Amino acid sequence: MSNNFKISGVVPPVVVPDTPDRKLDVASYERNLNRMIDAGVDGLFVLGSSGEVVFSTDERREEVIRESVRIIDGRVPLLVGIIDTETERVIEQGKRAAALGADALVATAPFYALGGATENEEHFRILHDELDLPIFAYDIPVCVHTKLGWKMLAKLGEEGVLAGVKDSSGDDISFRYLCQANAKAGHPMSVLTGHEIVVDGAYLSGADGSVPGLANVEPEGYVRMWKAAQAGDWATVKAEQDRLNEISHIFDVTSGLQGYAGGVGAFKTALWLMGIFDSNQMPRPVKAMEGANVEAIRTVLAENGLL
Repeated sequence: MSNNFKISGVVPPVVVPDTPDRKLDVASYERNLNRMIDAGVDGLFVLGSSGEVVFSTDERREEVIRESVRIIDGRVPLLVGIIDTETERVIEQGKRAAALGADALVATAPFYALGGATENEEHFRILHDELDLPIFAYDIPVCVHTKLGWKMLAKLGEEGVLAGVKDSSGDDISFRYLCQANAKAGHPMSVLTGHEIVVDGAYLSGADGSVPGLANVEPEGYVRMWKAAQAGDWATVKAEQDRLNEISHIFDVTSGLQGYAGGVGAFKTALWLMGIFDSNQMPRPVKAMEGANVEAIRTVLAENGLL
C-alpha cells in the first residue's frame, strides 16, 4: 500500500496500568488516555516499550488495542506496536492490530535471529507488502541489538515503504542526517524522536514530533513545547524542556533498580502517586517500587508542582 499517513506533534508512548493481580486496569488506563488527549496530544502510541509490549501475551495485546480504540474513539490517531521476534510473528501482530482498529503500525528490526542490513531492509519491505496499514520503523538498538541505518530508512521512506520513523537510538548524528535526507526527498516520512530529554534539539534538527514517555506524567509541557517550536519561539522551547527535565529526575533518584524496573517503574509510580493509576504494579518478574524509592519520586513530583 502507499503511505499517505502523516503525523506530527506529541505522540506519547502509553504506559499501561496493572491491577495488583496483574490484569489490565481499565479504569486507570481510561483516565490516563483521556488526560493526555485533553492536554492536546496529537496521537497515542500503544504497545511500545513503555507499554509492556514484550511482556504481553497475544490476549493482553488484543485487550490493550481494543480498549484503546474504544477510549480514543477517533479523537487522535492510534499507532500500535507490533513488536515481535521475527518477521512472520510481526505480520501476525500487524494483521490483528489492523483488524482491531489501529491507524498505523510500529515495528522494530527482528531481535532474535539477528540479521544484517539486507535482512532488515527486506523485513520492512515484507511488512509493507503484507500489511494494510502505514508502517513506522522503530529504531531502538538498546533493546533489539540492531541499529537501523539512516540511509536505509531514508530510502525506504522515499520509496513509500515506510510512513515514518520512531527514533530511540540515542544517535543524534544519525537522526540529524535522517531528518535532512527526509527533507531533501520531499518529506515522505514523519520522523519522530523518542528522546524526551532532548526533544528541543530534535526539533531544531527537523523532527516532525516527539514520542516522550514522560508525557504520561506531564503532557501539557510537551504540547506547549511543540506549539512553541511551530511558532519559532525557541526560548520557550528550551524553557519547557529544562522544566520537564527537572521532572525526569524520577528516573535517577531511585536506587537498587535496573532497566525496566527503574524506567517504566518510575512512570507507573509517579502516575500512582498522582492518583491517575490505582497501583504501580509491574509485569512479572519485575517488582513494583516501594519504600524509599517511592518517597524519592514523591519528592521530585512535589518539588515540580505535580502533587
